Amino acid sequence: MKKIIFTGGNGRFAKVFKNFKTNYKIFYPNKKNLNINKLYSIKKYVSKIKPDYLIHCAALSRPMSIHDQNINKSIDTNIIGTSNIVKICNLYKVKLIYFSTNYVYPGTKGNYKENDPVMPINKYAISKLGGECAVQMYKNSLILRICMTEKPFVHKQAFNDVEMNFMFHEDLARNLLKLINKKGIINVGGKKQKVINFAKKYNKNIKSVSARKIINKHYPLKQSMNIDKFLKILKKK
Repeated sequence: MKKIIFTGGNGRFAKVFKNFKTNYKIFYPNKKNLNINKLYSIKKYVSKIKPDYLIHCAALSRPMSIHDQNINKSIDTNIIGTSNIVKICNLYKVKLIYFSTNYVYPGTKGNYKENDPVMPINKYAISKLGGECAVQMYKNSLILRICMTEKPFVHKQAFNDVEMNFMFHEDLARNLLKLINKKGIINVGGKKQKVINFAKKYNKNIKSVSARKIINKHYPLKQSMNIDKFLKILKKK
C-alpha cells in the first residue's frame, strides 16, 4: 500500500478528504509532528514515514486581509514553509503535490490556461505563487491551481460581477487521487459562472453584491480558468 503525507491535516479540505475511502495509507501530521517552518521537523517525519507522495495543503489563507496585515506570517507559511517542503521532498525523492490558487492569474480576460502568464491579484496569491516558484524547481511535482470553497457556501453575500470556477471541497476530494501521478500544472475547478449563480443554487437567500463597488473599481472580474486538462484526466479514469 502506497503512503501519502498530507500537510494541513487539520484544515478545512483535509477534514472533507478524510471521509473518502482510498487504497492509500494516508498520514495527517499535526504541527507538533511536522512543522513546515522547521526543516529538521519535516525531515524527521518524512524519513520516518517514507511516503510515496506528499500533498502540501498546509497554508495561510483566510481572511485575505491577514496577508496585508501580517506579511511575515504569510511569507513564513506560504513561501518559506513550501520551500522547506520542496527541499525535503527532493532529498527523499518524494512526489510533491502542491495546492495553489486561481488567483495567481490576472483575472482580466478569463479562461486562463496553465501556460498563460501569471500576475497575482492580491498578496495571498503572491504568497502562493512564491510557493509555486519553489515547487517548479523540483521536477517530481504537480501544482494544482484550485478554485474551491466549503459546502454549504459560507458567505452571506456573493459577487454578481465576478466570473470564476468554484467547486466544493467534496468535488476535489473525490477526484484528487486521480491527479497525483501527473506532473506540471493543472487548473482545477468547476463550471465557469458568476459567483452569485454558483452560490444561489445552494442558498437562495444569499445577497448579491458588486466586487467593483465593495473592493475597488479596478478589481479583476474575469477570474475563470480553462479546466479542459482537468476534465480530460477525469474522463480517462
